Parts: sequence; structure tokens; C-alpha cells
Amino acid sequence: MNLREELDDYQLTVRALSDRLVEAQTPIRVLDAVKWDDSIRQGFFDAHCKRLPQVDQAYYQSRPLAFDAEAKKREFQDIERDITRQLGQFNPVGQIMRRMCREYRMVIRMLEARGTADFGLISQELYGAATDAFHAGDPTLADLGLMLSDYLNNIADRSDLQDEPRTLTANQAVELLQSRLDGVFGEGEGVVRVFESDGILADAAAGADYIKIRSDAMFNVRDIKALEVHEGLVHVGTTLNGLSQPICTFLAKGPPSSTVTQEGLAILMEVIAFASYPTRLRKLTNRTRAIHLAEEGADFLDIFQFFHDQDYSQEESYSNASRVFRGSTPSGLPFTKDLSYLKGFILIYNYIQLAVRKGKLEQIPLLFCGKTTLEDMRTLRQLVDEGLVAPPRYLPEQFRDLNALSAWMCFSNFLNHLSLDRIEADYANIL
Repeated sequence: MNLREELDDYQLTVRALSDRLVEAQTPIRVLDAVKWDDSIRQGFFDAHCKRLPQVDQAYYQSRPLAFDAEAKKREFQDIERDITRQLGQFNPVGQIMRRMCREYRMVIRMLEARGTADFGLISQELYGAATDAFHAGDPTLADLGLMLSDYLNNIADRSDLQDEPRTLTANQAVELLQSRLDGVFGEGEGVVRVFESDGILADAAAGADYIKIRSDAMFNVRDIKALEVHEGLVHVGTTLNGLSQPICTFLAKGPPSSTVTQEGLAILMEVIAFASYPTRLRKLTNRTRAIHLAEEGADFLDIFQFFHDQDYSQEESYSNASRVFRGSTPSGLPFTKDLSYLKGFILIYNYIQLAVRKGKLEQIPLLFCGKTTLEDMRTLRQLVDEGLVAPPRYLPEQFRDLNALSAWMCFSNFLNHLSLDRIEADYANIL
């Protein structure tokens, strides 16, 4: 698009401010800044898993950030000030961009605080805490984790629910996943690439237009389906939708508030696409429970033992425990980003349920416009109507035709009013 020809002065102003915001956040890579290198893992196992990993504030100081923190905070302050000057205090798109500026400054403060108590406190401000309630009087995330664990324990010994053997190599997983994503994003266009990588902690990780598969990981077909839905349809799809925005380019990048929304959307997609399974759900609940334990004072050894007691191998237990304390110290407050999955799922599910109840179905697909944040959804609807935001180009099948989703949510709205305790008592003689 030739911006000078296609956009009016107001749209050009929004686009220019949006581009500045995108450029300013480019060097901020939270997970790279907080991860522990392999020497920490090796030292822990050399000590026979009996000594806390050797991570303190000095360790992080030896791994400087990829940007000047003070200069970067001033840059976001300047952008925020220019947004107000050029768009006004109450301009809707300006309010979104100003909040993003404030969030990025908070992210920088968190990274500056690596290895200190402030790191965990700022993490809770950005991503939440396990003791947060969804609404007054409702269960907390910690309660949800325990509740789901109880349900999963009731079905844990069923032979018909055991995971299929993981016989697919990383190379086979790449071929199968690439084939599936070509059917979604276009074959032969190179829109989305899938390839092997040695440098990732998880089995897979999504980028702007690619998915990396860990070279030494093994998979089954169910894993591939989950990766297609979670990493492909949601994470890559929303990024591509954000990158195709002609004006609000900031939707291609997500601050922490969008992380909760995007991870929740990804888990919801796993559920409604029948791509989730008990082992996957247990992984998410265990992460939530581990963060809660750390918030209550558990250290790395306690969390390592917690995962080992859940039948994870020592390598898996270390990997999971290090996710909890990365950026912090092995006896400090946790990094709470992994709460985003279950927290986001509940928030997104409630949002869609309410949208159906109020007859505002047009709001639902807008979740995929880019790296959206739930609190911005009403504003995004306004921005789409004004032509500042383009509707999502890539949309999962379940959100293209809302018939089935609407029917499900209508029943769900009714079922929420039933008492499960009363139902359990009534069904005692037949179940």
C-alpha cells in the first residue's frame, strides 16, 4: 500500500505512532532475558539435584540486556507523550497504544529487577498471581489448579486414556505439521514455515511466520494436532493478522496483557477443536500449582520434587521448575507468566459466553485481529467500524461459522445455573 495515497492524515498519524511503538519494542525479548543457560542445569545435576541452582542477581548482571534500559524507558515515555499530543487524551486507539507504552516500561523495570524480589512482584502485576480471583467470592487460579488435578486423578488410571506412544521424530513432525498448516495458510506460498531447532526449551515454539520443533523431541499424532491448533492457528495466525494491519500495526506485537488473552485463546481452541487431552491439561494445572507453591515460599528444590512426584523425569522436573524461577532466584518469588494459560482460558470462555448471551456475536472473531487484549475488544469493534483495524484474514473454522459455538455457549449459559452438588446427589443411584 502507498500510504500517502491510500490513507488520510489522521490514519497516517495513527500508523506513524503505531510503527514507532512496534520499533521501540523490537529488542525487548523477555524469555531470552530471563532464561538460564545450560551451565546452570549441568551444575544442578552435577550436585545430584541436592543443591539450589547457582543463580543470583550477579548471574543476571553478567548477562546484560540487549538494550539500554533507561534510554528505552524514555523512548516509550516520549511515544506516549506524542500519542496524547497528536491524538488527544480520550482517542480510543491512542488509549490502547498509551497502555502498551506503560506496559512495556513495566516490562523493562521487571527485567532490570532480575534476581531481586521486585522481579516477582512486577511479574504478578503484569501476568497475575495464583491467588487472584476471577470475581469476588469466586475460586482463585490456585483453587482451579487443585480442582482440575482432582478431576484428572479420577481418570488417571484408565488404560483407554493413556497417551499414544511418541514415535514421530522431529523431522517427521515437521513434515506432518507443515502439511497441515499449508492447508490453512496456503501451500507453496511459504507463508508459514516449520523447521527443526536445537535452541528451544519447549517441544515447539512459534514465531511471526514460523514454528520451531525441538530437534531431540518425540511426538505422536495428537501432539501434532495440538501444535497445529495452538501454535499455528492461534499464535502464528494472530501474528499474521496483526502484520497485515494497514494502520494499527501494533496489533502484530503483544505486551503481557495480550499474552493472557492469546494463551487463553490457544487453550480454548485446543478444547473446541478436540485437540486437548488429559496429559496436556495436567501439564497446565501443574504449572499453576507450582507457581502457587513458590508464591507460598517453596524453593527450587521443593518445586523440582513436586514435579518429580507427578511422575516427571529428572530432566523434565528441572525444565518445569526452571520455568517457575527463571528471572528470579531459586528461592525467590516466581515468574508468573505460565498462569496465562488457565487464566486466559477462563477469561476468554466467559467473554464468548457473554457475547452470545447479549447477541454480540460480531465481537468474537475480533479476538483474532492480532495480538489483542481482552479489555480492548469493545474499542476494537469501534476501530473496525471506522476502518482503522482490518478484520482477521486468517480465522479458524470454529470462528468463521459461529453456529456451533453459539449453540454450545447457549447450553453452557443454562448449565451454569445448575447445582453440580445437587446433580451429583440426584445421580448417585445411576452413576
